Amino acid sequence: MNKGYYSLNISNGIGIIEWDELFILRIWLNSTDLKQLFDYLERAQSRFSIRNEIMFKLLATTGLRRSELVSLTWEQVHLVNETIRIDRKGKKRILPLHPHLVPLLASYKASLRAYQIYPTEPVFLNKNRKALDPWGLNVIFKDVLKKAGLPPTRFTPHHLQNTFAILMLQQNKENVDLRTLQELLCHESITSFQVYTHNWVVFFY
Repeated sequence: MNKGYYSLNISNGIGIIEWDELFILRIWLNSTDLKQLFDYLERAQSRFSIRNEIMFKLLATTGLRRSELVSLTWEQVHLVNETIRIDRKGKKRILPLHPHLVPLLASYKASLRAYQIYPTEPVFLNKNRKALDPWGLNVIFKDVLKKAGLPPTRFTPHHLQNTFAILMLQQNKENVDLRTLQELLCHESITSFQVYTHNWVVFFY
């Protein structure tokens, strides 16, 4: 995926999809939820505020998996090119960074100690200055949701990847199809998820 292939406006949120009387379980954050989450992340003042803002905005704007986020190292982050490189099961993909996140990442990197920004060091650390794991990420996300006034039992970090997919389809209808989305999300098969609009239903796994 070439940098600049698509655009994503994280401030627009998610519009309304017509489901034609089909009931589906909501598995993404709507525009109100997303704005509420981002507003909290941007005004939070704590030791880990900038880390948390970057992590959850990355999930919502790149389609990263939870495991890919917590295993991200500095050699995978290219601030000059505004991209991140992901290697998964022998497959490599290049994901564009949202311009809003580039200065945040640069500031976050500058706040770390020299040994913490070696190319092979993890980007995101826990309170013990060790690499985060998916369980720890989930605990942090639940805490952030609660502080943002959102129900912590309704959403998980995975729902941010679903939110990214919905945004992609709604804001980039001319450039994004199922194959493009499959590549961005690194699904092994296009049949591992089905994305339909209007008379169709949405499922992500």
